[in-house]
Amino acid sequence: MNKFDKLSGIAAPMPMVNIDTDMIIPKQFLKTIKRSGLGVNLFDEMRYDRDGNEVPDFVLNKPQYRETQILVAGDNFGCGSSREHAPWAIADFGITCVIAPSFADIFYSNCFKNGILPIALPQEQVDLLMKDAEKGSNARIEVDLEAQTITSSDGDVFTFQVDAFKKHCLMNGLDDIGLTMEKAASIDSFESAAAQARPWV
Repeated sequence: MNKFDKLSGIAAPMPMVNIDTDMIIPKQFLKTIKRSGLGVNLFDEMRYDRDGNEVPDFVLNKPQYRETQILVAGDNFGCGSSREHAPWAIADFGITCVIAPSFADIFYSNCFKNGILPIALPQEQVDLLMKDAEKGSNARIEVDLEAQTITSSDGDVFTFQVDAFKKHCLMNGLDDIGLTMEKAASIDSFESAAAQARPWV
């Protein structure tokens, strides 16, 4: 998993509330167990028409937002079923930070395990960042995880809260497997001692 420290980029505005995991990645794309390749189907039913053509008015299809790394969204983002494919699709598209007034609990936790920083801010601050994001390529938002700040293109600074352990994992690029591998020496030592103590096992 890539380390997350600072991020500066174009933010895409999605003011919809209750964006659920089925909207993020529809159920027909859940057959894979690979984390890669799902970005093309992110928000599939909103990005494409029934013939598979791009919907020009959808935000991520607009030229200024095709390379966005930050998403500013409405309340209760990631609600619905607990499919981990949702953060997989977001990360595969290239988005590594989602800002919203609130998130569904399971989705929120899954983001950290997949290299995405979800930031919950008061509605009035999200509204200001949403307006900033609507400027498109004329505006860049900066996210500093170590300092726990967001700086708008106008220089407004907002602070956010994040669990210290989750912050540590993101800044060091540690998912569940990475956390386990940090203890590899201790695990090897235990297994060696156990094998000597119980050779019949």
